[in-house]
Amino acid sequence: MTILVTGATGNIGRKVVDQLVARGIHPRALVRDPARASFPAGVEVVQGDLLDVDSLRGAFTGVSTLFLLNAVAPDEFTQALVALNLARAAGVQHVVYLSVIGSDVYVNVPHFAGKYGIERMIEAMGFSATILRPAYFIDNDVTIKDVVVNHGVYPMPIGSKGLAMVDTRDIAEIAAIELVRRDRAAGPLPLERINLVGPDTLTGASVAAIWTDVLGRPVAYAGDDSAGFEQNLRGFMPSWMAYDMRLMAERFVSDGMVPQAGDVERLTDMLGRPLHTYRAFAAGMAAAA
Repeated sequence: MTILVTGATGNIGRKVVDQLVARGIHPRALVRDPARASFPAGVEVVQGDLLDVDSLRGAFTGVSTLFLLNAVAPDEFTQALVALNLARAAGVQHVVYLSVIGSDVYVNVPHFAGKYGIERMIEAMGFSATILRPAYFIDNDVTIKDVVVNHGVYPMPIGSKGLAMVDTRDIAEIAAIELVRRDRAAGPLPLERINLVGPDTLTGASVAAIWTDVLGRPVAYAGDDSAGFEQNLRGFMPSWMAYDMRLMAERFVSDGMVPQAGDVERLTDMLGRPLHTYRAFAAGMAAAA
């Protein structure tokens, strides 16, 4: 049988494909434009997207296990429900879904609420499923490297409650482990939720301190200005998305994004190695600056 990876050319989806190939699996990759896709030998590329019913029907043929990843979009919930209904009709048994930690807590944040609804549909449809709930991606901060390095300011309004930031390499490897485990199971396995976190729970001040150390000069935390954050984002994304991100930042400040007891140990055991750290990420960015 076959593992289908959606979002296969994205930051996480591509890493999942590579992790599967490293485990001797030849997955099927769903992409919008096959001409622009470049994958290792043995990866089957199929054209389509999560709102193209005909292409999905073809993509799901012979698929046993689905990695469902869909980007933040106004119709994210519809995309997922179309895919899940077609997957079930095609006989797909197992699903690994990339949700978000706190999806059931950040209920006013559109893309969190949508992901929680999708989680509930996966459960109600009876899939043998793993729901992955990652915290804030360490890699997101690539986009603000120049602000930190050139202006000495960490601008992300992440507050003082703490975020258990996670590296996308760890997300992808855990996803591949779960995809292979479910695909090779003799029958359906119970639904599980796994929080994907990093080894450290970081605040705005502690992230600024890490940058201060790795750069060897002061870096200040810009504070919890979610309105300013929204305004800055509107310069390069739609207004609805910028507002969605503002609401998320406000929940960072009010609630944080902290791990549950045992999360770090569980992930370390699954990976057989330590989790990647924010400090290592910052040091790499500083070295490349």
